Amino acid sequence: MKIYQNSNEPIYKQIASQLREQILTGKLKGGDPLPSIRALAQDLKISVITTMKAYEELSAEGLVVASKGKGYFVNSQDEKMLTEQHMRQLEQHLTDAIYSAKIAGLDYKDVCETLKALWDIDG
Repeated sequence: MKIYQNSNEPIYKQIASQLREQILTGKLKGGDPLPSIRALAQDLKISVITTMKAYEELSAEGLVVASKGKGYFVNSQDEKMLTEQHMRQLEQHLTDAIYSAKIAGLDYKDVCETLKALWDIDG
């Protein structure tokens, strides 16, 4: 896991984002344990509170579950839940893109053309 101290994104968000990606791509599967809060904090040389905040964010999203005295585990994901999580990420990225487009003075047509061109590249 890589943490960038000089990033605009808070450290707990960086941790949550990387773990979220591993869960949504299937690298971490239902029932897999997450590193202990203390161990991850030590490895990354950050506070326990920061790590806990990342885990709590993932728990609120339903991606992980806390087991009293045992730690956090990846929650089993069904297809509908995975689709919902991907949709939530897409909405956030598109919201950021729309914000950037408006700042740049682009209109809806420009954004749609750019999206189509990018979509077709991966085609």
